[in-house]
Amino acid sequence: MPLPSTPGQPDSPGGWFSTAAGQALLESEAASVHDALAERPAQAWLWLAPVAVPADAPAGHGLRLRALASGWQGAVRCALPLPLANESVATVVVQHVTRGAEHGTALLSECARVLVPGGRLWLFALNPISPYRWRWNGYGLRASEPMPWRRRLRAAGMHPDAVSQGLGPRWRIEPDPRLQHGPGLRAAWLLRAEKRAIPLTAVRTRAPLRIGGGVPAA
Repeated sequence: MPLPSTPGQPDSPGGWFSTAAGQALLESEAASVHDALAERPAQAWLWLAPVAVPADAPAGHGLRLRALASGWQGAVRCALPLPLANESVATVVVQHVTRGAEHGTALLSECARVLVPGGRLWLFALNPISPYRWRWNGYGLRASEPMPWRRRLRAAGMHPDAVSQGLGPRWRIEPDPRLQHGPGLRAAWLLRAEKRAIPLTAVRTRAPLRIGGGVPAA
């Protein structure tokens, strides 16, 4: 049976990410998270993280929430749906907080709801083929390849990048922030997606209403 990450909270990712191995991965991702939150400094962002984050870490203004076994905690404590208005943030960072397909699908749907048209989501997840997986073995964490999440992002109304990027260590417990094309053997991968301002499916243009004599109505 997997060890719980915190007493009584087997689904919370915080336990492993508080270890030296987990901290090395979060340090590897810090620059990418900073880039995400600094993309649109005049607009609000949402950062969903596996552990508490420093109050002065991001640029601009927004809401930081860390994952609990059932819900989120930060400036507010909540569950889904998130306590944010529709189309109220420009950037969402989802950092190792999806717990399986059902939870992840619901979370991505919420992220799409709060994103402005043209806003971007940055999704970080563990790489199941990385040797680093032995570092989180026994903590109940789930890893997944990018393809299923690319489908879920599309289903939520977002347009994901064609290729994900690998980052983090491969085996040694040391930060490695360099991004590479495709996950490879890196501990984690990053996939960006944009909320389209127009539907992905083209809408058929309706023919103008014609009045007697073949003159189109204004």
